[in-house]
Amino acid sequence: MSLLERAGLAVLRRMDPETAHDLALRALSRGLGPSPGPLSGPRLHTRVGRLGLINPVGIAAGFDKNAVAIDALSRCGAGFAEYGAATPRPQPGNPRPRLFRLAEDGAAINRFGFNNDGAGAIAARLAAQPTGMIRGLNLGANKDSADRAGDYVEVLRLAGPHIDFATVNVSSPNTAGLRDLQDKAALADLLARVVAARGADDMALFVKIAPDLDDAALADIAEVTTQAGLDGIVATNTTVRRDGLRSAHRDEAGGLSGRPLMAPSTRVLARLSTLTDLPLIGVGGIASAEDAYAKIRAGASAVQLYTALSYGGLSLVADIVKGLDRLLARDGHASVAEAVGTDRAAWL
Repeated sequence: MSLLERAGLAVLRRMDPETAHDLALRALSRGLGPSPGPLSGPRLHTRVGRLGLINPVGIAAGFDKNAVAIDALSRCGAGFAEYGAATPRPQPGNPRPRLFRLAEDGAAINRFGFNNDGAGAIAARLAAQPTGMIRGLNLGANKDSADRAGDYVEVLRLAGPHIDFATVNVSSPNTAGLRDLQDKAALADLLARVVAARGADDMALFVKIAPDLDDAALADIAEVTTQAGLDGIVATNTTVRRDGLRSAHRDEAGGLSGRPLMAPSTRVLARLSTLTDLPLIGVGGIASAEDAYAKIRAGASAVQLYTALSYGGLSLVADIVKGLDRLLARDGHASVAEAVGTDRAAWL
């Protein structure tokens, strides 16, 4: 981490966390960010479904909801980036405050409620800045929608020409009733409509699930997702659980992310990897190369970061990519694919 980034993070930590995040994105949009460029190598090249990645470390949805820092994310060393969540119409989200730092726990709680500029504006920004980087969009539904499945289809219609993959987000805890779409019948209907909307396009499709599901629900999701012909599953979104937290903000409503999510989300990932052959993307609690490697060894073909970046800065991406390459070499793996699932049993 550079002195400039370290100083910037110190200043931002004194601010309201949402204001700090908005300022950080503004700085990144003006070129004030780390720029190691594309990071790759023979061990790091990998595939997730139909996506070929230069490395398996991505930026998770939520970090840049409105695609305002596309160039910065394309130069930070990540192998891919996911924008959004986007809804068909712009919406302000829930009232502030809605983002809380849990510094003692290396965590955050948010209850944003899909605040975003709308799929049209986000698609226009993606169209205006082609980067060559693999990039995707997290699909959401408007809070007041009478046809939430139709909302996902509409976002895909608007943004599809400008992205390489889309993620169907049915697992945010901050929109009332949204997680009901993880129910077997509702999910089957939703995914069928999204797959039909994709048509013959080469775009990859994923579904993002919650970490709070039991084994029966995971089995249903694995079955439905496979039958629908999706390219993989993102595991996981934030949790509504509050086990073992120390921060004064621990009882705030919303989704918990960061370090406390590492173990539960990885257990869900490992269990899911026994239920489906679809590629998995591991998300939740990753703050180091060792964490990313643990997700891969538990069954992930790629990983995504978000909360740790607010503590470690965007330069953490390059640190994790380089560290992951060293760990693969240490253990004699010629590729990421060779390491996938090699320590799954430790999490079951």
